[in-house]
Amino acid sequence: MRRPFIGVIREQSVALGALTQDIAPPSAIVEAIQSTGRDAILRGSGASNSAAVSILEIYHDKDTTSPQTQTQRSFTDRHVRGLARMVQVNPTTTLVDLTLRGVSPGTYRATIREYGDLKDGAASAGPVWSSGKGFLGTVEIGKDGHGAVFLSHPFQVWEVVGHAMVVSRQEEVEGKTLKNDEDTVVGVIARSAGMWDNDKTVCSCTGKTLWEERKDEVSKGML
Repeated sequence: MRRPFIGVIREQSVALGALTQDIAPPSAIVEAIQSTGRDAILRGSGASNSAAVSILEIYHDKDTTSPQTQTQRSFTDRHVRGLARMVQVNPTTTLVDLTLRGVSPGTYRATIREYGDLKDGAASAGPVWSSGKGFLGTVEIGKDGHGAVFLSHPFQVWEVVGHAMVVSRQEEVEGKTLKNDEDTVVGVIARSAGMWDNDKTVCSCTGKTLWEERKDEVSKGML
């Protein structure tokens, strides 16, 4: 069963699902639009309450011992290296569209963790969620530091919202926490807008338009 995606191309809304004959990762559609010289924003995917997103950042150069909390930390020092979009397509299956950029070549393991605590990055996110159910698969990163994978996994979106997602080259060793290094990215999984759920044009927290917000986030590494 196909789930449509809503994209915005310079203020013009397009139902991207209507433009594709088969299931295609949202990242591939956005990248195809950007290859024409235009930018694009994905504003909704799937049905209401069936989609989630995780912005993946590196934490290896963040001083987690500082009294400054994550909420107090300036957004200017964010180092975004990846993005994971999730869309539940039926009661037992969720598709995961994972993209990484700016990391070293190699094989990376994508996992959902037991906790959503990013106080110490990957080190405080806990073990793999649900006795191995949280192992999503692997993604290959090329010499250009870019890689993407489209995965199918047996869980519902509501089960994973609030958990952390970690993508790393590190081996999982029982009883040991992952370290924060330059090739380990982590983010909290948050609910995202479904098809037609997001009609805002200005961000209420900053007063900036979506395109101004997009420009700021791209400068910090957002895909």
